[in-house]
Amino acid sequence: MAIRGIHHVAIATRDIDRLVAFYRDVVGFTVVAEGGWPRGSTLIDEIVGLENSSSRTAMLRAANTHIEIFEYSAPEPGPGDPHRLVHEPGYTHFCLDVTDIDAEYERLLAGGMTFHRPPPAPGELGPGHRATYGRDPDGNVIELQETLDHSSPTYLDLD
Repeated sequence: MAIRGIHHVAIATRDIDRLVAFYRDVVGFTVVAEGGWPRGSTLIDEIVGLENSSSRTAMLRAANTHIEIFEYSAPEPGPGDPHRLVHEPGYTHFCLDVTDIDAEYERLLAGGMTFHRPPPAPGELGPGHRATYGRDPDGNVIELQETLDHSSPTYLDLD
């Protein structure tokens, strides 16, 4: 199989500076590239499926994954819905694997992230797993997950 894994999740925003600052300063990602393209790039328009598009971009990295952030100036983006429900078709969330969900919850909460609820107690979701959902400043849902059982097939071993 040629697929090695997921490289990045992409998020469109109306304020790239605010969202990059959140993911860099609060969540802890590192900015590894910034760029974009002006109107008139036929190749990029064909790739993204838009006409006369223009965007600023930033790529951020943490451990084994990246987040790519786009701020389109053309075509003019709609307002978005910061309270979009997770059962609606489309992107529902991305998950950050953490080693101490309680500490990360408190750190991100202090940094301005909102959460639907605090992390459940160990065992409340079943053995070996704790998780909760929160939202970034644009309302995108981020799951925090701690896998307590290191023999679980979903355990992410980065050591």
